Amino acid sequence: MSEAIVPSEHVPSPRQKLASVLRTFSWEFWIFGLKQAYACLFGGYLLFWIILTTFYFPLDPWITRYDFLLLMAIGFQAFLLLAHLETWRECCVIAVFHIVATAMEIFKTSDSIGSWHYPGEFRLGIGNVPLFAGFMYSAVGSYIARVWRVFDFRYLNYPSRWSTLLLVGLIYMNFFTHHYTVDLRIPLLIGSAVVFGWTTIYYRIDRVHRSMPLIVGLFLVALFIWFAENIATYSKIWVYPNQQAGWKMVGTSKLIAWYLLMLLSFVLVSLVNRPRKLGEAIDAK
Repeated sequence: MSEAIVPSEHVPSPRQKLASVLRTFSWEFWIFGLKQAYACLFGGYLLFWIILTTFYFPLDPWITRYDFLLLMAIGFQAFLLLAHLETWRECCVIAVFHIVATAMEIFKTSDSIGSWHYPGEFRLGIGNVPLFAGFMYSAVGSYIARVWRVFDFRYLNYPSRWSTLLLVGLIYMNFFTHHYTVDLRIPLLIGSAVVFGWTTIYYRIDRVHRSMPLIVGLFLVALFIWFAENIATYSKIWVYPNQQAGWKMVGTSKLIAWYLLMLLSFVLVSLVNRPRKLGEAIDAK
């Protein structure tokens, strides 16, 4: 009597494996884009009004462009809080970033420094800086706070709090002191690699966490902000000295400045969103 033939377990062919990988990638790419768009809500909203008022702003006799943008920013910030799309704790940290960035703006746009300037008129401002300027930095802080939440960030080898605060403190000081002493931008860039170079960030797109080096993620965000900065300078929200005669692309050297500023914002947000390890419960203390 012949033995019964037991069907072997189905083994996917290479083509089926490739199709499965492509389906997973396509789905996660779509979800990644949606979550990023949600995280960029504040920044995208401001960019919309910046571009629109570049080509069409009929309210000029009654309100300046910068003051109008300020009112739009305040209104949207209030909406985010009332709709529970942003927590009060996150708002407080974003406000701190807003204040420290505005202080830097006042210094950078002073007549003695003149790193850039705001060409339009405004009634609501401090020195040469319209109050709206601080909300552009708030958009960066808002993005980090929201993206941290929607992607359920987890970390491996996250540095100690004192080392991160020391690093960003030196970064902030250098934005002022490099006009009078040695520019420490490159040493600070190296310092960021020493402090965060061993850190891996895990982000959940759909069901599982993916990973990348944290400094790579921060650089990619800085690159995105650099693109947005080119749009803003083209729209004459602010202009650099080499753009006085006509618009030119912002130099890629600004990527270092944005990367360092990203670190500052990231560490500030980490004060309310405690960095958690992969597998750690949300409600862990």
